[in-house]
Amino acid sequence: MASMHLSQIRRWLLQSPPVEWGITQLRELIIGATRQGPIPQHVAFVMDGNRRFARSHGIETVEGHNLGFEALARVLEVCYKSGVKVVTVYAFSIENFKRSKYEVDALMDMAKVKLSQLAQHGDLLDRYGACIRVLGQRELVKEDVLEAIDRAVNMTAKNKDAILNICCPYTSRDEITTAIRDTVIDYSKPLPSQQRSFSESHITHAIRTQHLSAGILKVRSDSPSSGATSDTEESISTSTTLHPDSPPEDSIPEGEDDVPDLKDFRDTFPDPETITPETLNDHMFTAGLPPLDLLVRTSGVERLSDFMLWQCHQDTEIVFLKCLWPEFDLWTFLPVIVEWQWKRRKGLEREKGSRSGSEKLMKTV
Repeated sequence: MASMHLSQIRRWLLQSPPVEWGITQLRELIIGATRQGPIPQHVAFVMDGNRRFARSHGIETVEGHNLGFEALARVLEVCYKSGVKVVTVYAFSIENFKRSKYEVDALMDMAKVKLSQLAQHGDLLDRYGACIRVLGQRELVKEDVLEAIDRAVNMTAKNKDAILNICCPYTSRDEITTAIRDTVIDYSKPLPSQQRSFSESHITHAIRTQHLSAGILKVRSDSPSSGATSDTEESISTSTTLHPDSPPEDSIPEGEDDVPDLKDFRDTFPDPETITPETLNDHMFTAGLPPLDLLVRTSGVERLSDFMLWQCHQDTEIVFLKCLWPEFDLWTFLPVIVEWQWKRRKGLEREKGSRSGSEKLMKTV
């Protein structure tokens, strides 16, 4: 009973205008300080722990997800205010369809409402010029949810300053499979044929035609009688009989020796040897976005759970936090940003030192 009263007093103090104003000013000061250093351009979040938070506080699971959305709104404001350009969140996994129908339907209904709230004119995304992109398999989502998704995407399409990627329903394996499939389709399409005027086939064809025409004229002039048929003419006649639709070689008009060879019109396909990681990267859902700098997962679980497997590279900082997602806020995120900035500075200093050392060595040599 006493703890409940203390909690109510604490909440009342935090919501009082003077204290709320002071906290707001402190937040702005801290966010402004983080902007003085390097800022990750692409941050991803695995929003884990909503259900555990609900169970530990004795509330409905859906209410836990609602509180998780409020945490997302807080984090988005911190990210965009700090200068982050792209935020990617793992909202719903394809594997989540294995959960109870009640929870899946409740999550989808909540997604419709929350997407509309996010996209409202003058709200969070519009204030920071962020557009919504939904990454995943659209065909797995119900029609009414798809309409809400498209409406949110269209309402924020004019915003060009930042991006919010909502992965729903999504798994990284599905994304990679889709990228490989699209690459195979692209490399199965023939390239437009370009006729070469001085190709080897053209030259060979012209010489053969000229030699054959000269031989026919010589045979005809040396023939003792018009009724006699030479072996060469018989050969030509036989060739004409076998290919009645094609004119004889000696009927090609003068000046048309450069008739293109049929080989020049063979289909040519892209060389599979030219497929590189950049080729697949261009077919990913995140094509054209900055590399992933920072990935954060809450709830203490230390695994990626099939999220952004392709996008995680050697310079991606992966952080696992023990707090549950509804508890995630500026004070939890701030140490992560500061640590990322410190490691980034150290990395840049090492690169600079190695370059200067190489230059000194080259001068010595």
